Amino acid sequence: MNKPNLNDYRLYLVTDPRLHRGYTVLKQVELALQGGVRIIQVREKEMPAADYIKLAADALKLTLAHGAFLIINDSVEVARTAGADGVHLGQEDMPAAEARKILGQDAVIGASVKTVEEAVQAEKDGADYLAVSGVFPTSTKEDLGYCPGLDGVKQIRRSTRLPVIGIGGINLHNCRSVIESGAHGVAVVTAITMSEDIPGTCRAFLELMAKQP
Repeated sequence: MNKPNLNDYRLYLVTDPRLHRGYTVLKQVELALQGGVRIIQVREKEMPAADYIKLAADALKLTLAHGAFLIINDSVEVARTAGADGVHLGQEDMPAAEARKILGQDAVIGASVKTVEEAVQAEKDGADYLAVSGVFPTSTKEDLGYCPGLDGVKQIRRSTRLPVIGIGGINLHNCRSVIESGAHGVAVVTAITMSEDIPGTCRAFLELMAKQP
């Protein structure tokens, strides 16, 4: 499969096993795909590896059926075993260069960054895209620390040739400001997972993203 294009990065869902309206993670994936999302990241912090691999393999069936991409949070091993399209790595995780050796050139490797220095290093290490982490305050990350904000998005966008997405507290009211700061797209958690109409919310996001500045 080819790697995602810039349009694919417009709206990127990160699943959440706790913050939802009664939807399982697989249901979140299915409904978001129906709403037009092209990249899904499954994020499980507490799940045993065997269960995580099973969940990833089931999610992959859904993304394949929609011609979309499945990214696994943190675990290169789960991504490799389940056959996912790639992995998303934080600053505390395995370096992108090491993940690339394990997963190969075709894998999609994303990196969370907060500073220009981290962005430059991730690009040098072979990441495919950057997620500027902490655009707005959010309850899904307790350990957020420094928030780069919209200014950070601008600076990081200028420092790299890679696709840049914003993550952290992004919703229908503020997503345009992230795009106007230079991001190619936004990664969303609760504004989608907590929605009662996930496909409708995804379509609303995509509509806002498609508007010319």
